[in-house]
Amino acid sequence: MNYTYILRCRDGTLYTGWTNDIEKRVKAHNEGKGAKYTKARLPVKLVYSEAFETKTEAMKREYAIKRMRREAKEKLIAKGRQNG
Repeated sequence: MNYTYILRCRDGTLYTGWTNDIEKRVKAHNEGKGAKYTKARLPVKLVYSEAFETKTEAMKREYAIKRMRREAKEKLIAKGRQNG
């Protein structure tokens, strides 16, 4: 599986990415080995994820989420919590 995910950083900002191993990727972020953006904002917490069959689907969803305003991302996170 491939995943699109949203992390909440220590400073309250949101980071969106994709991976094929979500647990390993979140761990990498928290060890400072993830994205440059999250490295300075540790720790991070996984607050949302979606699963996809292909890398292409996950990357397209990542792009779509990154283009959303923060308010829309927060609604997505809240909705995800209600469903899972």
